[in-house]
Amino acid sequence: MPETDVIKQRHSVRNYKPERIEEKTMDLLKEKIAELNSEGRLHLQMIEDAGNTYNKLLNRMMGLGSAPSVIACVGPDDATLEQRIGYYGEKLVLYAQELGLNTCWAGTFNKKNIGAKVSDNERLVISIAIGYGQDNGKPHKSKTADQIMEAGTDRPAWFDKGIEMALLAPTAINQQKFVIRLNPDGTVDFIDKGGVFSQVDLGIVRCHFEIGAERKVGEI
Repeated sequence: MPETDVIKQRHSVRNYKPERIEEKTMDLLKEKIAELNSEGRLHLQMIEDAGNTYNKLLNRMMGLGSAPSVIACVGPDDATLEQRIGYYGEKLVLYAQELGLNTCWAGTFNKKNIGAKVSDNERLVISIAIGYGQDNGKPHKSKTADQIMEAGTDRPAWFDKGIEMALLAPTAINQQKFVIRLNPDGTVDFIDKGGVFSQVDLGIVRCHFEIGAERKVGEI
């Protein structure tokens, strides 16, 4: 299935069935995590039993307490960590969708109970709930293309396709606090307008944009 179709199908899911992820599927996820960790200089970790990761009141109210497993998003703490977490974490989220799983980026969770291994030079940034959803979620409300881009009317088709996919990117509390700028020389800038987890959001947006545009647009 084309990745653009996977993006369109994937929505955040907060309520999960009690079933554990099948062993073969878990093995594929772990292989993908190892690949992305190497590529993105990260320490993403699959925690098969989410345990009390989502035992906070807000999580229980949202339904995340039912998530059977969780991905701990950890990496060496530097200026690019949160963007790399978003970029490579979203690649993992989309891969999970292809495997028939559902996911939800979750910034509120119990860091003491998640069971992640975090070295002295590393930081645990965010979590991703994962499992088989009670449903497939629903589309989020979205800004218009004009609200999130800076570009002239005479712009290439690949840029518009990138914008289309960027608008489908999940962002914290659906804030969509980013701008994508097309420069006269054809380069693209991703601008953070601030907000909770906005750098993670920017990495997710960059991932979606590149899938739509079918090209890399710089390095993180």
